[in-house]
Amino acid sequence: MSGAASLKAGMSAGAKAAALLAAALTLSGCALFGGSGGQPAAVTQAVRTPGAERVAVNRYLWSASLDVLSFLPIESVDPFTGVIVFGYGVPPGGSTAYRATVHIQDPALDARSLNVALATSSGPVAAETQVAIEDAILTRARQLRVADGAL
Repeated sequence: MSGAASLKAGMSAGAKAAALLAAALTLSGCALFGGSGGQPAAVTQAVRTPGAERVAVNRYLWSASLDVLSFLPIESVDPFTGVIVFGYGVPPGGSTAYRATVHIQDPALDARSLNVALATSSGPVAAETQVAIEDAILTRARQLRVADGAL
């Protein structure tokens, strides 16, 4: 019997399963087999469902959100679902670091289309602060729409 055949014959079912599991885990992290290849999650290409190519978010709210919260670093964006995730950042002239998640739920330029979650490292911010950010985004979106001549 050859060395490989005797080794294979001597392996128990549990050892074979463990070897297969180790090989599968090794290959699952490989970029060739669909793993991220070491890239951050925000960089990897998301799998889309058929028919999701149509972006159904308001472009003025989207641009205004990026303008108003420009002091925050962008962690991830998904224009197909209308979600922008920002990392921690300090506003100009401020001392508190904030992070935000913006969800634009509808193509209408309307307050009901916009949902902003704002937090500090110690937890959610006061409701007044969150409303002030939403108002600033809505005001900027209206300014962009007027400047675009779409009114």
